[in-house]
Amino acid sequence: MLQCLRLSVLFGDTAALDAVNLTVNDGEVVAVMGPSGCGKTTLLRAIAGLQYLDIGTVSWDEYNLRDTPPHARGFGFMFQDYALFPHLTIFDNVAFGLKGMEKALLIRRVNEALELVGLDNEHAKFPHEISGGQQQRVALARALAPKPQLLLMDEPFSNLDVTLRERLSMEVRDILKEYGTTALFVTHNQNEAFAVADRIGVMYNGEILQWDSAHNLYHQPVSPRIAEFVGEGSLIKGVVNADNRVETGLGLLEGIMASPTPAETAVQLLVRPEDIVHNDDSPVKAEVLRRHFRGANILYTLL
Repeated sequence: MLQCLRLSVLFGDTAALDAVNLTVNDGEVVAVMGPSGCGKTTLLRAIAGLQYLDIGTVSWDEYNLRDTPPHARGFGFMFQDYALFPHLTIFDNVAFGLKGMEKALLIRRVNEALELVGLDNEHAKFPHEISGGQQQRVALARALAPKPQLLLMDEPFSNLDVTLRERLSMEVRDILKEYGTTALFVTHNQNEAFAVADRIGVMYNGEILQWDSAHNLYHQPVSPRIAEFVGEGSLIKGVVNADNRVETGLGLLEGIMASPTPAETAVQLLVRPEDIVHNDDSPVKAEVLRRHFRGANILYTLL
């Protein structure tokens, strides 16, 4: 089990990480998502030992790794740009992290990793001779070949087109689960996090604001900031009346308060697109300002 307590990294007067706590259980795949510059990559580097910690501890199975160098932590790191060696074959790229291993075992381990990612027939090719998606698979095979205790992945799908990204994200989850690998990856893409992770943390300005399942992040965000970041939706201001109904600019809404709330309490309601049902007979009318075609659905901006 990975346990991080109060991880803090300062760059001058700026806190890249601000007292971050997280736990990753054995065999679990978790994600940290947030906008660019929020501290996601710094978090990975701190866990890997590549970034000095001003405050906090990183532990594996209750063993404090603070003074353990990166190469001795037993963690794998998959970089955003894959970092494949252009002058080495696919086989040699995967074998690179297995130096010192007995040759027969090395060959077996490389073949096993390449077969796992579906590239067992590409041994002799060079990185420039395969597609971007295949390069991503090679990087994953290289990270898995040493059988790391924990695999850290930095925006692993960001260099791929949308269709390939969605397909590979689900395949990578299957591979990690089949291999029994504990993994932590960071992304700014919600669909990737939802597709791959068992639990997800949302990070802003060096802080993790909520750790939860994808379902709860979407339906039960703990703050307006998370509600605005996860999925699409609008926050509508309202006031609770004496009947525990909410008066809003859209009209009087009922059955939405989970528990009795004092009258005159100001609230914010999160409304998702799927919560809206068109009704020609509704007393609430609006003017269509813009119409955005999105294939399976259409986004309307109303006044």
